[in-house]
Amino acid sequence: MANAKAIKNAMEEALAGIKPEKTKVMEADEFLKKVKGRIKKLKISARAAAGGSIAKGTFLKEDHDVDVFVKFSLKYKDKNLSKLLKKILSPFKPDTIHGSRDYFSVKNRLDFEIIPVLDIKKPEDARNVTDFSPLHVDWFLKNGKGLGDDVRLAKKFCKACNVYGAESYIQGFSGHVLDILIAYYKGFVPLLKASLKWKPKEVIDFYKIHKGRALFELNKSKTQGSLIVVDPVQPDRNAAAAVTEEKFNAFIESARKFLKNPSSSFFTEKKIDKESLKKKGAIVLQAEPKKGKEDIAGAKLMKAFEFIGKSLDNFGFGVKKSGWKWDKKKNAVFWAIPKLNKLPAKLEWEGPPLHMENRVKEFKKKYKKTFKRKGRIYAEIKRKHTTPESLVKELIKKKYFTDRVKKCSIY
Repeated sequence: MANAKAIKNAMEEALAGIKPEKTKVMEADEFLKKVKGRIKKLKISARAAAGGSIAKGTFLKEDHDVDVFVKFSLKYKDKNLSKLLKKILSPFKPDTIHGSRDYFSVKNRLDFEIIPVLDIKKPEDARNVTDFSPLHVDWFLKNGKGLGDDVRLAKKFCKACNVYGAESYIQGFSGHVLDILIAYYKGFVPLLKASLKWKPKEVIDFYKIHKGRALFELNKSKTQGSLIVVDPVQPDRNAAAAVTEEKFNAFIESARKFLKNPSSSFFTEKKIDKESLKKKGAIVLQAEPKKGKEDIAGAKLMKAFEFIGKSLDNFGFGVKKSGWKWDKKKNAVFWAIPKLNKLPAKLEWEGPPLHMENRVKEFKKKYKKTFKRKGRIYAEIKRKHTTPESLVKELIKKKYFTDRVKKCSIY
């Protein structure tokens, strides 16, 4: 493990490049002030507050999305909160985003997402999962004092090693999980050091609510992954349920490498070098996502990427190495390095056993060149694709693929 000074220097260098300018916070405050003015004017019993990373002091320089919670009094618990919020936001001409409870988007230099919630003080008053979100902010402000920069470093570190985000197409560490982990271990470096000792089914229980029995007391469906982080706000929930074994192991491996040879490069997201991949024999695709909610569009891209890999395997080319990346602002990049770049022009197709006479006759009618081997009939047929490029050109035109990707081309 490297000395403490080298680790500190790498972190300080990284932090200098990821902390946001004060103007971003000022713009968020200005918008918040306007929303509060509308609530007051309409005499609605609600209050607006910053949410997410900007409220916790963990906002990154590259971030443009700002959460704003409009907390409605419990007297509105049976009302349509989305409809009430739309009335408040009418001067801003917001876009509606459909969900379990509709929320709204207002785009300026920053992209504001305004979410209607009930102003709950205890979990049992919640009517929707989003009602808990402000409690997450309150929890971190109380338990993560002075650790905002540590969370910034953790988020950027996870982004750089492609394990950040609980979305279905990422299946990694959410910002909320990193908040809990940083507060639990009291810093970024302590988290990295602790992760080297993690075992599968590692349990983090901040308040020791389950007294070492989280694996037995939580619903089995919530403890299938490698990491169990008991949500301190909702103790019956595993906040890290999305984290797959792959992402769990990738985080630990990156932690090990950083602690051994610290560098600010561990906080820099790597772009896919398409030219370099081509030289290594990769097939590289550029895929434009379908329009719609980010998580849904991302899940479709992931399915399309997996379809390419499975098809290369099934056709006999195999896959040595593959990957994909989508930065949400641009097209996604898929790539795969096949194990074989050429297959024979002819293929032996296995038929039924010889004792199944009727099926053997049907097989002979279907295929011209047949032969027998070890009690079974075979046919020699012309292979449709002898190169992986030829196969991929066909795959990206298939309905399964086009249903999930708007446009795609081979780079």
